[in-house]
Amino acid sequence: MNKLTALAINKAKPEEKAYKLRDGTGLYLHVLPSGSKSWRMKYRYTGKEKLLTIGSYPTVSLQAAREACQDAKKLIDQNIDPSAKKQADKQALNHAGGNTFEVIANEWFITKMQDKSASHKQRTQNLISTHLVPAFGSTPIKDITPSVVLKALRKIEAKGHNETAHKTKQVAGQVFRFAVTTDRAERDPCTDLKGALQPVKTKHHAAITEPIKLAKLLRDIEHYQGSPPVMAALKLSPLFFCRQGELRHMEWTEIDWSKKQWEIPAEKMKMREPHIVPLCKQAIDILTHLQAITGRSKYAFTNPRSSSRPMSENAVRVAIRTLGYTSTEITPHGFRATARTLLDEDLDYPFELIEHQLAHAVRDATGRAYNRTKHLKQRHVMMQGWADYLDNLRTNQFD
Repeated sequence: MNKLTALAINKAKPEEKAYKLRDGTGLYLHVLPSGSKSWRMKYRYTGKEKLLTIGSYPTVSLQAAREACQDAKKLIDQNIDPSAKKQADKQALNHAGGNTFEVIANEWFITKMQDKSASHKQRTQNLISTHLVPAFGSTPIKDITPSVVLKALRKIEAKGHNETAHKTKQVAGQVFRFAVTTDRAERDPCTDLKGALQPVKTKHHAAITEPIKLAKLLRDIEHYQGSPPVMAALKLSPLFFCRQGELRHMEWTEIDWSKKQWEIPAEKMKMREPHIVPLCKQAIDILTHLQAITGRSKYAFTNPRSSSRPMSENAVRVAIRTLGYTSTEITPHGFRATARTLLDEDLDYPFELIEHQLAHAVRDATGRAYNRTKHLKQRHVMMQGWADYLDNLRTNQFD
């Protein structure tokens, strides 16, 4: 017959030594000198006396403790050790908590993204935190089905962000495959979503490829008034025709003045290969003037808010808009298309030289990628010829 009552439990005071208040059938309340009280159950399993800790009082009430005691006895009748089962359940819960999508995504990010550019890492982290973690971040990764992933991607599509949906799917797939290789998932559910998303319409960066229109743009650039770093970056954009992320992250230590070239390390390049930009006379003049202003900083094109950071990724874009050009007329990235077209059509430079200077993957007859110094002497000549061509456009009037 049960002996304990809620009143008796509440009246139980701590003593010098721990003591027990028995409720019968092996259940008792363990009272410590500190005053804390916990439910325990003594039982026998395979002939051995064992102890099951049920929980603390009053978090676990008298009635709940009795029910837990009855559940434990049912397990014993099924030849299951209740204490061992409790420990196994706890380990399984901890294991699942350590294998959620969010936990593994963070581990993948730390392991696989260290050699990526700061901007790429930030974009990837945003995709994970904005679209994937809210949808199934707390779910054990092995339990995530294709339909769960698709539901998250459909929400992105519903906002008209098809390209973001595809990029998010790509990142999710990389996380799932990382989980597979680390034995925490059996497969990548994203492989079942092939063709499920709406296609992305290819967007071409607006570019000016007509010499007369380019001449006007160059004259407008020459008269632009802004901060020295932005003015320099704006003038160098058509001369270098590199990616804007590469330009704005230029560091003074990357300039080899004796060789007259800008040496960009692999980690800053899209193709993860080091790249060389030959410096024409015009570029050297612009950089020499800028060095007198920002030369003590790490970056050539410093941020107005902090000289320890590069200028904003929108700085050149805003400058172009200030000059009165819309996004359908010209974008900073469009200078690459401008150079590619006119170097080929107007100046008749070899396609291979142009592509190599654009840092595209140029391969030889055996399929091997050319190294960064391939045709460097000819590229120096081409870049100076390109700069002189632009000067000629800018200083000559067209009818």
